[in-house]
Amino acid sequence: MIKLLFPLIQVVSFFLLVAYVYCKSPAYRLRKAEPLGFGQKAALFIFFTLISVGGTYMGVKVHGAIANARAIGPVLAGLIGGPFLGTAVGLLSGLHRFTFGGFTAVACGVSTTMEGLIGGLVGRYCARSGFQDRALSPLTAGITMLVAEVLQMVIILALARPFHEAWALVKVIGLPMILANSCGAALFMSILRDRRDIYDLAGNASTRRTLRIAERTLDLLAKGFSPEVAPRLATIIQEETGVGAVAITDRESVLAFTGPGSDHHRPGTPIMSESTRRAIAAGEVVFLDGVREPYHCSIQEDCPLGSVLVVPLLVGRDVIGTIKLYEKAHKRFLSINRTLGEGLANLLASQLVRAHYQEQKELLVLAELKLAHAQINPHFLFNSLAAIQAIMRRDASRARALLDHLADFFRMNLKRNSGLSTLQEELAHVNAYLEIEKARYEDQLTVVIDVDPGLLQVKLPTFTLQPLVENAIKHGIAEMLEPGTVRIHAYPDGTCVRIDVEDDGGNFAAAAPGGGGLGMSIVDRRVRTLVRGCQGLTVHCDPDRLTRVSIAVPSEAGAA
Repeated sequence: MIKLLFPLIQVVSFFLLVAYVYCKSPAYRLRKAEPLGFGQKAALFIFFTLISVGGTYMGVKVHGAIANARAIGPVLAGLIGGPFLGTAVGLLSGLHRFTFGGFTAVACGVSTTMEGLIGGLVGRYCARSGFQDRALSPLTAGITMLVAEVLQMVIILALARPFHEAWALVKVIGLPMILANSCGAALFMSILRDRRDIYDLAGNASTRRTLRIAERTLDLLAKGFSPEVAPRLATIIQEETGVGAVAITDRESVLAFTGPGSDHHRPGTPIMSESTRRAIAAGEVVFLDGVREPYHCSIQEDCPLGSVLVVPLLVGRDVIGTIKLYEKAHKRFLSINRTLGEGLANLLASQLVRAHYQEQKELLVLAELKLAHAQINPHFLFNSLAAIQAIMRRDASRARALLDHLADFFRMNLKRNSGLSTLQEELAHVNAYLEIEKARYEDQLTVVIDVDPGLLQVKLPTFTLQPLVENAIKHGIAEMLEPGTVRIHAYPDGTCVRIDVEDDGGNFAAAAPGGGGLGMSIVDRRVRTLVRGCQGLTVHCDPDRLTRVSIAVPSEAGAA
């Protein structure tokens, strides 16, 4: 019995070597929490069938039978791939064993198939119980193999004839096969699982590094791709990837370089590297590993760098520059850094596209704002001058005061920026406007301002209130036969500050943003663009009674 154990251990040891080599090959694709595809199952079927068939060939002949490690293949196939895969491997391996003949041929063929089924059922049970990773546990593999080998001995006793020969065989091969195959299955599974965990850990580390780079470069790339941004970008990439050196170029010159070789790879120098020019011209990744494809520095012969990955930075279909990752001459360029570098270029390109889109959107809103001013200010100016001219005949001092308000209104228009203002600044602008409008409408217009003093420093886009108040007067009060009131009300509303502009006219045609014409449409787009968390304007209209235009901004509003 002991003499039989050592040959079986040798066979199992050979299989462990095969498992190690298999895990190093491109065919190995086992990943945690990733279902097996058809191609992966086909590869596992071929691999474990070869293991099982090889176990038969390498077995030890005992009393007209074969003591072997054949069962490792179907049991592990079942644990990893489920009942169908385990049974398929077991059936094919069992048929192969049957062709060898002997009084245990039928029993071994049946038992091999059953062992694959048992492994598959255990794997399925673990998956359905929410412990899928437990199926790949060495302990599970060892126990499942032990049960399967015990069952094989029972099947041999039940099917092999004559019985006394079967019993004599089981007494000799039973314990060695159970021990060798159970330990072998546990070690085999340990190699497979450990290799899988290494891949997963490497993938998770790469993902974490990518996310950190994305977080650190998001605000940086919002400023665009420029010589001012490039040095900081190169430093972040080197810190997170751990490569020897990093260079950033545009299409013509080096924008930034960090790491060994910075004494001759200087920012501002023209691109001299043929690999960089090739990457820019073709829009393709160029990799010189320093072994199969040599890297030669185009500037200095004793450059300490020995390999380079050149990744074009594509925005749309246009190459705007490159990211270059280097390793020193004595250090191998890791494949994970190569993959990370290629993905990193795509990530940065996406951020640049987003920044460009945001910039264009803000420019569009600013252009619309200037267009609205160009349309509104002349009309307001002519109407105001006509009103002041009429008042001048009967009240010269009031006319002078109105001219002062008119000057203040246009002065604030010119001095105010196009970003965010405080509510206090918006109210000052509106008050200058209302003083002139009250002179035009006389007793027909009443203005009520109800604002909590604690809210005066809340930020909102510049030129937000004046168009809303103008809309309330123009489309509400001006169309009423009797006097009307415009109310400006600002108050806390949860985590926001709500600002309402109401009129008594109730003449708003459509209760939706943009329904009030160009002015309100621009206000709506500006608050959505410039205020983080703001949902734009909302309009409520009670016909002939009330129109309320509301805007809600965060209590701590900031630029979006």
